[in-house]
Amino acid sequence: MKRFRWDKQYLYWGITAFLVIAASILFFMLINHLGWLRTTLHTLGGILSPFIWGLVIAYLLYPLVRIYQEHVFKPIGSLIYKKSPKAEKAVPKFSRGCAVFFAIISMLVVLAGMISMVAPQLYGSVETLIVNSSDYVARADELITRLLKDYPELDAAISGMFGDISNGLVGWATNNLLPEIKNIVTDLTSSVYSIAKGVYNVLIGMIVSVYVLYSREQFGARGKKVLYAVFSMEAAEKILDGIHFVNKVFIGFLSGKILDSLIIGVICYAGCLLMRMPYAVLCGFIIGVTNIIPFFGPIFGAIPTTFIILMEDPIKALVFLVFVLLLQQFDGNFLGPKILGNSVGIGGFWVLFSIIVGSGMFGFLGMLLGVPVFVVLYTLFGDLVTKKLVRSGLPDATAAYVDLDHFDPRTGEAVKIGESAKRNQDLRGRKRIVKKKNKKTEETAKAASPDEKTKQTPDAADSDADTEEKTE
Repeated sequence: MKRFRWDKQYLYWGITAFLVIAASILFFMLINHLGWLRTTLHTLGGILSPFIWGLVIAYLLYPLVRIYQEHVFKPIGSLIYKKSPKAEKAVPKFSRGCAVFFAIISMLVVLAGMISMVAPQLYGSVETLIVNSSDYVARADELITRLLKDYPELDAAISGMFGDISNGLVGWATNNLLPEIKNIVTDLTSSVYSIAKGVYNVLIGMIVSVYVLYSREQFGARGKKVLYAVFSMEAAEKILDGIHFVNKVFIGFLSGKILDSLIIGVICYAGCLLMRMPYAVLCGFIIGVTNIIPFFGPIFGAIPTTFIILMEDPIKALVFLVFVLLLQQFDGNFLGPKILGNSVGIGGFWVLFSIIVGSGMFGFLGMLLGVPVFVVLYTLFGDLVTKKLVRSGLPDATAAYVDLDHFDPRTGEAVKIGESAKRNQDLRGRKRIVKKKNKKTEETAKAASPDEKTKQTPDAADSDADTEEKTE
């Protein structure tokens, strides 16, 4: 009986089969328990919310911390610890601690200043809007009455329609709104609790951000240690390069977009003041905030602000709409490219695609961060395509494929669309010529074959005669 010979190849096959089966079972379980997985991730996100806020705050404040540390507190620390023997260790600790502290203070001062300046103006604008709402309704009613004065049939139809709407609203309030009062109160209570919890998470997140900013090098060193321990050196280097690229794209896009939106909001406010528009602060604030959203932000900001001014003065509303359109053209064609630079290296079609997909999958956050995420994925995929083309000996420039029909498989040369048709025509002509030549050769051979059978050479006749004489 032959003994079974152990081979490592069998082990590899067995492990591969086991992993494939295990991955299939795991994928099947995830599909069947997708709701449970979503609930678990949502619960985990709620638990880790303070740390997420802390990482976000630290990420946004890091550029300011670096400026404070290198250009403000490091020279001051060098002067303070000039004669100290522990200056090499004391100066970095002093500069980092002061930089983190003043970055947090700067953020709080900016937020407090914005709230103190904007909140009273917003409150006054909203209060005026509510107080004058009855006048706006009276004006609208007077305008509709004046328009329908010469059309009694249309007036009767619209009056009946408004009567039906009024009866429907009364029925909805009686049958649906009143029974749901208890639920509305419950929702308000939960909303207040959610706001309080959000404030708590932000406060804890600020504390977390202090630890992250102060010990940034230690966190980074531990992360690199894990990468080099788990992956090979080449793979770890690629991962670190990818992380640096993602950081460059995100920090460039977010900081540039915030600065761009702030400038647009201030310009809108100043323009409203110069044109004596009502609710200047409210309109500037809405335009500035919604401008953070790429592509659709100006539309989202222009619709409510134009409607608010329309209630006050229709002519000014039209002027304001034209002003906002011109302002957004200025932002999209001049200010935005100057501030953002090359942080968004994709065309308008892909910007629209990334915003629609991001908002559909992740809501407002996806609409806001869809563009930088897509830029990262687009760049990584482009790098993979470029490496594959270079490895195959093909051009990696997109311009080389504009008029391309195919690559010649024998020579590897690029054949353009017009050249391909011409080459095919020449090839068909050559085939016809060769076919005609072959046909003529065959016909000549067929015509010559009967003569060769009856025709004999003199040498052959003499040999036949000699044979006959020898036989006799």
